[in-house]
Amino acid sequence: MPKIQIAQDAAADELLSTDSFALLTGMLLDQQFPMERAFAGPAKIRDRFGTMDPVEIADADPEAFADLCSTPPAIHRYGRSMAGRVQALAKVVAEEYGGDASRIWTEASSGADLMARLRALPGFGEQKAKIFVALVAKQLDVKLSGWTTVAGDYSKKGYRSVADVTDPDSLQKVRDFKKAAKAAKAGKDADSA
Repeated sequence: MPKIQIAQDAAADELLSTDSFALLTGMLLDQQFPMERAFAGPAKIRDRFGTMDPVEIADADPEAFADLCSTPPAIHRYGRSMAGRVQALAKVVAEEYGGDASRIWTEASSGADLMARLRALPGFGEQKAKIFVALVAKQLDVKLSGWTTVAGDYSKKGYRSVADVTDPDSLQKVRDFKKAAKAAKAGKDADSA
């Protein structure tokens, strides 16, 4: 796998670069939380639990797993609830993909198929799925037929999402883009009120 640099932490980014379930889990955690901290979450899980093996995570005691995910520094601001989501994701990867998360994108027949596979995962709504399609295309070079159509604006060049984060400078540019988009939406909402 290519070198991923989303977490801005060498050990966390190495895990994202070498473990497909860690990368998928980072995307799951990327909501209502700074993106680099979300993508550092899988390294915290591995360091505390001992592995990112989805079969073992799916089989873990839910209370004990929630405790390790919510122990400061937690994997997410909602550590306990996200622990349940990580376990639900692990269960699907274990049962439907033989424990190999990369099969979600390497065995997809098209961008639309990949989008459908991602949307079927717990915690992956439409926007998160679009961003992940763009992430695997831009950073893992998994450019399936029609990926730009299903990823929409996230497929464009620029700094729109975590799919475009490759270093500290691009992280800041994505932050600036999101802040400007949020301000524009707030202005539009105020005008229509």
